[in-house]
Amino acid sequence: MNNKFDALKDDDSGDHDQNEENNTQKDGEKEKNDREKPQTTTKRKVEQFWRFYSHMVRPGDLTGHSDFHLFKEGIKPMWEDDANKNGGKWIIRLRKGLASRCWENLILAMLGEQFMVGEEICGAVVSVRFQEDIISIWNKTASDQATTARIRDTLRRVLNLPPNTIMEYKTHTDSIKAWEEFHGLVNSSGR
Repeated sequence: MNNKFDALKDDDSGDHDQNEENNTQKDGEKEKNDREKPQTTTKRKVEQFWRFYSHMVRPGDLTGHSDFHLFKEGIKPMWEDDANKNGGKWIIRLRKGLASRCWENLILAMLGEQFMVGEEICGAVVSVRFQEDIISIWNKTASDQATTARIRDTLRRVLNLPPNTIMEYKTHTDSIKAWEEFHGLVNSSGR
């Protein structure tokens, strides 16, 4: 017997009702702990991330042409990555001065799983440019319109974007084609 309570399993003392009540109480506590576990795990992830993030330069403090990428472990910020190849990204162009706040809100929403789309989010990018800054969030499945719409709506909410903000969704397939055309690798007919 590995556990001193194993001997009580075959007890025929007639106290089964009390044992069942204790087991039901323990099951209820386990369910409660299981429900609280994702929140605790998420909180711990955010706290760990914040320890690193608090020492980083903010996007708004950068000059020139810079990109910050934050992607899930094992996913590269490349169109061709297996997790990204069938996906796309929401793109938001920001006037100068907003990138740091928007980037911070976006990554905290990602870490806090506020998008509620399961494993669909791959990562995010903030691109600092001379005239404007660009934020994008990448997802796995461009063809899932309900999910891309949910990501758009959550993005609007967590970034507190005005209703007239222009948001563009671009599939990675379209991005690859545009890049190839721009670089003269194919002509506009696809050859």
